[in-house]
Amino acid sequence: MAFLEIGSGLNLQDSFGSEPKNITVIGAGAWGSVIAGLLKNNHHHVQIWSRQSQIPLAETVRNSDAIISAVSIKGVRSIAEQLQKADFPDSTVIVSATKGLEPVTRQTPSQIWRSLIPDHPLVVLSGPNLSQEIMAGQPAATVVASTDEKAAQFIQNIFASRNFRVYTNADPVGVELGGTLKNVIAIAVGACDGLNLGTNAKSALITRSLIEIIRVGVYFGAQPETFWGLSGLGDLLATCSSNLSRNYQVGFAIAQGLSLEEAIAKISGTAEGVNTANVLIEISDREQIYVPVSRYVYRLLKGEINLQQAVEGLMERDLKPEN
Repeated sequence: MAFLEIGSGLNLQDSFGSEPKNITVIGAGAWGSVIAGLLKNNHHHVQIWSRQSQIPLAETVRNSDAIISAVSIKGVRSIAEQLQKADFPDSTVIVSATKGLEPVTRQTPSQIWRSLIPDHPLVVLSGPNLSQEIMAGQPAATVVASTDEKAAQFIQNIFASRNFRVYTNADPVGVELGGTLKNVIAIAVGACDGLNLGTNAKSALITRSLIEIIRVGVYFGAQPETFWGLSGLGDLLATCSSNLSRNYQVGFAIAQGLSLEEAIAKISGTAEGVNTANVLIEISDREQIYVPVSRYVYRLLKGEINLQQAVEGLMERDLKPEN
C-alpha cells in the first residue's frame, strides 16, 4: 500500500496531483515547518510568516488560496485581529492547526477565528501527527474538518500525498476538541509511565480518559462518534504512547521528581496541556461536567496533591458501572 511506504524525509512524499496553490503558513515552529514542508513537496507555492518576518502579514496573505495558522493558542487572537485588517480573496480558506483553549474567553481556536473573521471558509486540521515523525518521512494520517464540505475537500487535496493520508469530517468542534483535550491526558499518562505503573494501569487510564473527553465534547456540541476517530482516539493514543509528545514529557518529568517549572523548561516548545487543564477545570466546575482524570492532573500541576495522592485518589473512587 502506498500509504505505508516509508521514505527518509519529507521530500520523498508524492502529491496526489492537486494543482499548485498559493499557501501562507503562519508559524515557523516545528508544526508550522512540517505543514509547510508537506505543502512544498506537493509543489504548492508556500510562504511562511512569523513574528520575525520582515514582510507584513497583510502583504504575505494578499494572494493566498489558503491561510494556515500553526501558532500556539496564545497567539491566535493576535493573528486573527491582524488578518481582519488585511485584504485577501473572499474565497481564501482559513485553516486552524492549533490545539488549546484560550484562558480568558475559554474559546477554542476555531471559535476565535469564527468570531473575528466570520465570512471566510474555516477548516480545522488535527490528528495523530507527531511533527518529528512526519519530518522523517514516516507515514501519518490526519483529519480536516469543516461545515463547508468544499473547503474541507480543498484542504484535503492540497495536503494529500503518498505518506500523508487526509480524511474529511463535518464535525470541526469534535475534531478540534479531541486534539485539545488529549493533551491533559498525556500529562497523566506520562506520569503513569514515569512511575512505572505498568501497561494495565496505562490502558485503563487512557480508556477512562476517552470517556471523559467525549463528555466534555458533547457539552461543546460535538458528535460523540468523532472521538473514536483519528482526531480523538487516534491522537490520544499517539500523544500518550510517545516520548516525542511534549505533554507526555511534562508528566514523565514530574514523576521523576521535577517541579512543573523544571519540567516545562526541559522541553522544546509549548506543552498546551498545562494551560488546557486550567481552562477545562474552570468550565467543568461551572457546567458540572465530571472529569476526574483531568481534575487530578489539574490539582497535581497546581501543587495541591502529589503523584501518590493522585494515583490513590483515582483508584479509590466510588465503585460504579463502566458507562
